[in-house]
Amino acid sequence: MHFGIIGTGTVGRTLASKLVSLGHEVTLGSRTKDNAAALAWAEQAGPYGHNGTFAEAAQAAEVVLNATSGTVSLQALRLAGEENLAGKVLIDVSNPLVFSATGELSLDPVNTDSVAEQIQREFPRAKVVKALNTVTAAVMVDPGRVPGEHNLFVAGEDQAAKAQVTAVLEQFGWPAGSVIDMGGVASARGLEMLMPFWLKLMGQFGHADFNYQIRRAQ
Repeated sequence: MHFGIIGTGTVGRTLASKLVSLGHEVTLGSRTKDNAAALAWAEQAGPYGHNGTFAEAAQAAEVVLNATSGTVSLQALRLAGEENLAGKVLIDVSNPLVFSATGELSLDPVNTDSVAEQIQREFPRAKVVKALNTVTAAVMVDPGRVPGEHNLFVAGEDQAAKAQVTAVLEQFGWPAGSVIDMGGVASARGLEMLMPFWLKLMGQFGHADFNYQIRRAQ
């Protein structure tokens, strides 16, 4: 398949490299075609890795991944273009983290809205699926970094889109039973609100190789 990655940070490059290693074609998109991080990634990615603008990445893709910061996701996706997103699965990996001048963390939006819902409202023809935002980038593509069974979550309105995203996650190494369907896109509110707690845990553990395991009675 051809994937378009919106965002050239650690998350975007990590996802892009994993997809290329699996034999998929990937365009890593940025605001400008000459973005240094995207150029460097494409040079080492091999024949299946490309760099381009947000619009070029989205236009070429069958599946688009939003790997930007949640506070700028709408701006980036507007540059990608509504027509280039229409009808496509759009995996939203973002978290709307806002840090104050003193380093205090808050979320925007929060509680009554989420980035995933904002994206779905603005791009109603896209099939938005919230996924992967509850783990660090390295664990996204290598769940074996955390021993034992642990879980990911998907949320979105389109069941076929969620099934397609789950299939991609299986290629990353996540067993099908480890992915929990949280229902509609509004469930992204809770998934995004996990991030402040996740950051506290990272501070306690001193590293990011951990994840949630959901256990339930039979």
